[in-house]
Amino acid sequence: MSETTYRLTRTSMALDGWTIHALDELSERMHTSKAEVIRRAVREMKERSDRQASAPKPLEALDWLQNGGGLAADEAATYRSAMVAERNAKKYWWEA
Repeated sequence: MSETTYRLTRTSMALDGWTIHALDELSERMHTSKAEVIRRAVREMKERSDRQASAPKPLEALDWLQNGGGLAADEAATYRSAMVAERNAKKYWWEA
């Protein structure tokens, strides 16, 4: 098991009653310190924010899809013919 070494900096913050209660509850449930709960929460929010920041905007994604979505024309034709063959193979007995 690798140990991560990092420098800790003491800080203080003002938290409302609900947040204190939630922090206490999470700390007990996770069997860890309140500081570790806060570190994990901040890390998770940072990762989520980074994913959202790097995701394309809806119109950019639509443009990308309408321009082929990164699929070459010959790849698309091969995929389409494979799907048509698969669908035709799954016909009911009375359709054959």
